Amino acid sequence: MKLRYLLFFFVAFSSKGIAQTFVPTVPIPMPHVPTMRQLSHDYIDKNQKIITQLDGSSDGIFIVSNIDSVNAKTNDALQIIIDNIQAKIELDSTIDENNKYKWLRSLNDMLLSFISGYKARLFKGNILYDVIIAYNDAMELELKNQSIKPIVEKYSFEVGEILIKNFALKTNVGVPSCADVILFKKIQRYPKKTMYYLAQNPNAIFADSIIISQAYKDPEQLYNYAAAPDALGKKIQSINEPLVKRIGLLALMKTGRMYFPFLDNLYRGKITMDSITKVLYDSVNYFKLLVNTQIEYAGRLKNNDTPLVMHALTYKLKTKAVELYINQINALHDAKEDIRFECLKPLSAKDLYYVAVIGEEEIYTSSYLGVYKRIFERMKNPVADTLLNWVNYDLYKKFLKIAANYNTLDDFLKRMDKANAEKLMRSFVSGLEKTTSLEDAVDVANSYASIYNPAIKKLILQQIEANLIQSEVEQNKRGQIIYNLLNTIFLSMDSTNKIDIASRLGINAVYRMPIKDLKDSSGTIIIQQFFYGDKDGVGVFNSFFKHYPATAWKKIDKEQWVELHSTKGVPIIIYCNKPLDNTQDLDVKAQEALGRYLEENELYPTVVIHRGHSYFVGSTIDQLPASAKVVLLGSCGGYQRLNDVLETCPMAQIISSKQTGTGTVNIGLITAITSTLQQNKDLNWPNIWKNLAVQFKGESKERFDDYVPPHKNLGAIFIMAYNMALQANEEYEE
Repeated sequence: MKLRYLLFFFVAFSSKGIAQTFVPTVPIPMPHVPTMRQLSHDYIDKNQKIITQLDGSSDGIFIVSNIDSVNAKTNDALQIIIDNIQAKIELDSTIDENNKYKWLRSLNDMLLSFISGYKARLFKGNILYDVIIAYNDAMELELKNQSIKPIVEKYSFEVGEILIKNFALKTNVGVPSCADVILFKKIQRYPKKTMYYLAQNPNAIFADSIIISQAYKDPEQLYNYAAAPDALGKKIQSINEPLVKRIGLLALMKTGRMYFPFLDNLYRGKITMDSITKVLYDSVNYFKLLVNTQIEYAGRLKNNDTPLVMHALTYKLKTKAVELYINQINALHDAKEDIRFECLKPLSAKDLYYVAVIGEEEIYTSSYLGVYKRIFERMKNPVADTLLNWVNYDLYKKFLKIAANYNTLDDFLKRMDKANAEKLMRSFVSGLEKTTSLEDAVDVANSYASIYNPAIKKLILQQIEANLIQSEVEQNKRGQIIYNLLNTIFLSMDSTNKIDIASRLGINAVYRMPIKDLKDSSGTIIIQQFFYGDKDGVGVFNSFFKHYPATAWKKIDKEQWVELHSTKGVPIIIYCNKPLDNTQDLDVKAQEALGRYLEENELYPTVVIHRGHSYFVGSTIDQLPASAKVVLLGSCGGYQRLNDVLETCPMAQIISSKQTGTGTVNIGLITAITSTLQQNKDLNWPNIWKNLAVQFKGESKERFDDYVPPHKNLGAIFIMAYNMALQANEEYEE
């Protein structure tokens, strides 16, 4: 191993510029080690070796980065600095025999903490250098009876936690105050988990100021904790600050969630509790109040005035649109039109705009088309940009994306002057670099695949190219990355351009999934399905096995899951958790038990399938194994869902749907995938889609057409490519 390590340094220092950025540590010769302590050194040496293998290689080098100098200094710390610490412990005459044991155990404990944390994915390998250097510095302070707080303040909270839990350092005089330091670092890193972390130490010295700050930054998070009968809930209720007190009051009300979306106007005195109470049980007028408030808030956003809890308002508006209108018209799919859309009669064009735009994942194609038609029927002068002015252009990019998906974009643009239509579409694909997320860019990417009007496609490409040039002039790196990727992706959709999108963007191939990438070391393909314990979930689970007969599949029934083992062709095992009672969370417990079983037995699913309603998708995504290469999630076409999947599985090929998935289409896809794999064939997505397209008829065909295969999932392709480009840019700058 030492020879390979030296060879690694020879190669590293041969690279241009490496010698200027990293200087190797000079080894301290190891003195004679008494036999009684040799075992302690052996444990350390053993764990050094284990760490070098954590990257999956046995070459004796732990690779943590694509940059040679980063790998060089990390392995220098792992090999030389650790050895030097061992030598210093033996050489230091101020450390008595018992404490030499103590420090050797402590050093080994630090390595074990890194190994367990890395395996649990609590942090990445590139923190190892900091862990070792911080430990060395903390050891020096502890030997002088000084606080290690300065070291904890200097490094990330992951490093700090390893230090304060260490065998020899946990009794250091500075550890009590280090807890607040680590808590504050966690809050800074993960602001969305502020209250979760604060609940672990509600008496932190900065608790009051954090709570007041949260009232303005993330009131919804504060609301979720304000009614709890625990220490943090009591702390929140005790703070005498106007907004905190208002949030605390709403949190204690049984109907507080109905008032909460109007928090900003309540706080500013623009609306009273009584005026909301009057419409609380009038579903139509409550919905209209939500719409009018949303439009008002959108107008404020245009003036850079961000209202409190606008996300909560939009979410409540969505839930009411789905609950009161979308679910009804979806359920009446086969009814006469006047009966089906009866519930929409009290709604204005503005109200209908939000029904159409805000429930994109739930609304059926025919339901959307009925809503879209009625928007303009409710307008005396059915001009499209008049409608957008009425709603302060709120969610207009989302509306255009949905219109493209359902082939109403041409009609919408024809309802305004040509010059205004062109201006609107140019605006649709501009300013993407100015937002804090990629959602608008992903919507643009997803829309392009659904646009068939050559003139509109040409206009979009021209504007994307113009935006790219402008970003280059302004040296806006984010803009350059976004517009360059969109330009490349869109050009690749035209086969005459002969663009290999995978090689151009540095991502895996999207038109096929090689079967070799799905097999484990034994040649077996592991598939995991997530079932849920509601009534529909039980039905889907029971019907699933009818498609896998005993002549080709062996069924093994366990307490919390079922296994299907192929008996013909390529070995495939399909693991399905049982849809146990979801009212008691038994279905989730079954999923967790199956997940533990798979991990403990080193069975890594490469195909993962969500088999529940769209509102269960988040739970499936939270449990996604990082090994997944193909992910079927039904209604996860939006940015947030795609991004969540790709954070866990950066190169996964995703099959999503523009709207709610359906069991008929899902089982057709699943059997097509497993049948292809059994024959030892790659998953060729264009071929699979072509074959499935002729199998579905009627409503099933309509629903299948809403499914997006990996090679046409431009939003997912964009996110993958963006993450790769961002990583490459960061590494270049380092």
